[in-house]
Amino acid sequence: MIKENMDKNLQKNTEENKENFRQTCYKCFRPKSSCICEFIKPIITKTKFVILMHVKEFRKCKNKTGHFTHLNLVNSLLFVGEDFTNNTKVNELIKTHNAYILYPSKDAINLSKDNLNLDIMQNQKSTKNNLIFILDGSWPCSRKMLKLSKNLSNLPKLSFDFSGLSKFGFKTQPNKACLCTMESVYEVLKALNNSQSEKIDKSKLENFLNPFLEMVKFQVNCAKQSEVRYK
Repeated sequence: MIKENMDKNLQKNTEENKENFRQTCYKCFRPKSSCICEFIKPIITKTKFVILMHVKEFRKCKNKTGHFTHLNLVNSLLFVGEDFTNNTKVNELIKTHNAYILYPSKDAINLSKDNLNLDIMQNQKSTKNNLIFILDGSWPCSRKMLKLSKNLSNLPKLSFDFSGLSKFGFKTQPNKACLCTMESVYEVLKALNNSQSEKIDKSKLENFLNPFLEMVKFQVNCAKQSEVRYK
């Protein structure tokens, strides 16, 4: 009888787990069994962030760090595509803001050393708010997006100094210093805070990466469990 009850409970738990994996959270777009919404604590910024997600990135079912970034920033927008040249909303945003794009370049403004607001004051008298475009995709996809999108390619570029390692524990990066979208935006926010371009509460900023870190933790644990051989 005891064994029979144990078998029934095991079957019930297995069926419930399968059901959770089948269901999707339509906020974070992850299976409900690994939903990370409880870790999303949106922060408010003066700078507007616009995440431009490549279509290939959009098709990923679980690891959309660009989407997590959007959810964690109140003042942000997200668009999916490859060529944004004729995107009416993107072009309107460029006209109505001091628009920049985060992309490495020898002429890029280094946020770790340069004050973005000071750069604007020195080069133009403007009352427009700052806006930073973030390309969300692999390096080849990001390069293609920038090449195709003529309205973005001429925007001033931003960069930052980083000497650590990505925390994307289960994904192979082109090199150790490469960061995912959410990690990159976190570094930008830190730099803007340090230069007083933003005044984000330190505790809120420290929690910014939590959705990403929880997602990584879950994926790593799943990988470890799949490697266990039961006898």
